[in-house]
Amino acid sequence: MSQTTLLEEVLQWSQDTCRQELKSVLPKLTISSLNWDDHIRILKIITDMFLPHIGLSELENECFSKVLPKVAKMFDKLLEEISNQVAGLSSQNTEVRTLLRNILQAMVQIIDALSTCVRHVCSFEEAPDLDAIRSLPSCILKVLRDTFQHCKESEVVYCGRLSLVADLLQGLFREAYSLQKGLMEMLDRMSLNSNASEEEVSDIVTVIHSLLDICSIISNLDIALHANTWRFIIKSSLKHQSLVEEHLRHGDISRSLCDNLLASFSSCLELAEQMKHAGLQDATQSPEYKLFQKTTKMCRFFANTLVHYIKEFNSFLTKYCSSFHQLYLQVISKFPPSLCAPVLPSRLSEELKVAALVPMEALLSQLMPLRPFAEAVLQQDQRFSPECELPQCLLLVSVLGQLASQPEEVLQLWYKGSQFSEETPRLPLFQAVFDSFRRCCVERNVPVLLPGVMMKGQAQSKVTLHHHVCVQLCANVAALPNGYFTMLVRSKHTDTLYGTAELCLHHVLLIAQLVKTCTSECYQLSHLGLLLRRMVFLMTPNHQMELVERFPPSQMENLAVWRHILLRALSHDTCLHIVTDVIALSQKVLTDWQNGGYKLGQVDKVVRTTDLQQWRTEQCVLSALRMATQLWLRMCPNQVQTYPVLQHTLQLLLLISATLVKSLEPQVIVQALVCVAALVPHKCADEVVLAALEFLASLGKVFVPHDSQNQILPRLSSLFGVLLADRSWLLHQHALEAFSHFAEITNHEEVISQSLTVEETKTKLVNYLSKTVNAQEDVESRLDRLKLETPVIKQHNERLETKKETAADKLAAEPCPKRARQETSTEEEYSRYIHTAESALKALQALAKGEASTAAPPPQWLVSRLQELQTLISQISTAQQT
Repeated sequence: MSQTTLLEEVLQWSQDTCRQELKSVLPKLTISSLNWDDHIRILKIITDMFLPHIGLSELENECFSKVLPKVAKMFDKLLEEISNQVAGLSSQNTEVRTLLRNILQAMVQIIDALSTCVRHVCSFEEAPDLDAIRSLPSCILKVLRDTFQHCKESEVVYCGRLSLVADLLQGLFREAYSLQKGLMEMLDRMSLNSNASEEEVSDIVTVIHSLLDICSIISNLDIALHANTWRFIIKSSLKHQSLVEEHLRHGDISRSLCDNLLASFSSCLELAEQMKHAGLQDATQSPEYKLFQKTTKMCRFFANTLVHYIKEFNSFLTKYCSSFHQLYLQVISKFPPSLCAPVLPSRLSEELKVAALVPMEALLSQLMPLRPFAEAVLQQDQRFSPECELPQCLLLVSVLGQLASQPEEVLQLWYKGSQFSEETPRLPLFQAVFDSFRRCCVERNVPVLLPGVMMKGQAQSKVTLHHHVCVQLCANVAALPNGYFTMLVRSKHTDTLYGTAELCLHHVLLIAQLVKTCTSECYQLSHLGLLLRRMVFLMTPNHQMELVERFPPSQMENLAVWRHILLRALSHDTCLHIVTDVIALSQKVLTDWQNGGYKLGQVDKVVRTTDLQQWRTEQCVLSALRMATQLWLRMCPNQVQTYPVLQHTLQLLLLISATLVKSLEPQVIVQALVCVAALVPHKCADEVVLAALEFLASLGKVFVPHDSQNQILPRLSSLFGVLLADRSWLLHQHALEAFSHFAEITNHEEVISQSLTVEETKTKLVNYLSKTVNAQEDVESRLDRLKLETPVIKQHNERLETKKETAADKLAAEPCPKRARQETSTEEEYSRYIHTAESALKALQALAKGEASTAAPPPQWLVSRLQELQTLISQISTAQQT
């Protein structure tokens, strides 16, 4: 039976006959040696009459693998025939016109047949495996690509005679549109498990890449199709991420997203300017405005898609960070305050900001952790076109604003710059900010304006670039971790925000002279000292050495200046020079004090040099330890209560000792605790109490030798008990913090229980640790408190302004030369120790009976330890009887 006779016979068959004859007839329906008209007939017979009777498991082997490759070749031949015949197309040449229209109709029928295949696959309830229909997606994607390419090039292909076939081309595009939509729906139903074969993974990767190629063709043909295709690409990439991420062309995908974003963004700008010139910016129903909205929607879509893609595949995109950097600059350069940005109506400008500008901040947050992006942004000696200088500066300022929420490794990446020679050279962030700002000469001189920070509900005002950068820098510095402050200091000497380095030196020298001439009672001294401390950070190393030469730290009268300056503000050479001078001066003063018989009148001089030991460096540890030990051994508790100068000395000694606590001898610690215990109950200055708390907290680092525990631990628990019961809310809060720090690190846990003998104190500590919020103050109580505080504050301010001394001040400054000796009450000591022991035993009893919060059984060693305590009690009782 010939092929023609077979076709004629099959066309007369019923569905039942087709089902019965499927296995025998289908292999005979070949399309290899017939003309394209017969090809279409056979394809239609296969898809309409036999395909419905083929099961899912047999589709590939029985039909698709044998038919579809030939369909793809036939489609190529049809396109080739168009290319061969199109030169003769004209309205007069009806033969060529009819031929071409028939070819286009055949192409439509082929696409329709492929759509029938897709619908059949989707008709099954179960989602097919990709290998069960492998030939179908590859054939469809090739046909779609060729179809869209032909439609895109139609004006060139048909060379001015497009109108003769335009209706068929439109129909062809619609069928292809429908086919692609069906294909994506079919593929969306499929899923690959972790055991997918290499062939299946390769197939899905091929699908994604083929659709990516199609996107480059249809970008200017249909907005909706373009967007939907991209959605499918990203969705499929994420759906099969673990399988395909190493095989995707990430460079092509990200580059295409960037190109599409810039293209839609440029289209938005052009449309906005056209509407502005035509006066249509407020005509919301005009076709131009609707097109503008569609384009901005696409712009926002591509921007958000790019952000999402970078978030999911950032480890594969490090090679393209430079492109992302340029993309950011190009977008920012088209918005105010950039001088090259077009002036657009506010309504259109706001819509465009939402579409492109807002996603740029999200893009930046995704890129900041990537080292190649930081290297691209912070590249040394890079030069930008004039329109990108300001965007680069704004980019760096935006990085400053986002760093507070970044982890430590990201902070190091941006703040420190390149650390090793093998790294790609990159500037520290602060230096890059200052350099970039300095290059924005035009923008600073105009000046350009940016939105300011909204304050107290007032309308947001415009501020200059200088103001904007200053505010963002200050906000960043306020939250800057200590370890990165030196990076800011090193960058300041080239900073144009604060003027020249010489001007900074001039200001520092002036402030230092004012600090030196101020008396200690002058309340403005604290403000000048704080300003001096901050300004030194801005000085160059050479100017710091000039400050040393003007105010040598080896001279006693200059110590008033150096006591306000932090060591980390100084360069290494300057720091070494000053520390050497200060140590030498301190040792000389201490030696003179020793040789003079430890006279009280010389203590003020000793204190002024000791105050410089706030610089707690390795160079001065031994010197500070030696001086602190000598001072502690000369401190008399009775004299500390009497003389304010010794109280100030005690404050400094406590702060120094807190740093040196691991190196202090036990007898020195005992002497320190005795002095604090003698002073704290008598309502001493708050500064002394705070210093005492810092020292007590530091004792948690020390393991007290057994032979010294009886002297140290009871005093320690007693002091904590007194300070935790302080009624001043500020001192009480610091006491809770200090005790918590001590309790976390100490090995002497008995101090903890002995310090918490008062139930109220224990409750407050529990509330502090659990962060329980106290009841808020009601309005009436707050008014009463303010009424009580107001006269106290007023009196304090008046005394500062008028420099008047109260009688109490004079009494404190000029103590009586003699004071009655205060004997230690032995009975009081016995009572305190007995009370502590009794409280501890009662707590132990409650624990053993199960009355405490813990239900754990007593340890095995408890009985033996109790027997040892009983023996100790018997020995004490026997000693008292004898």
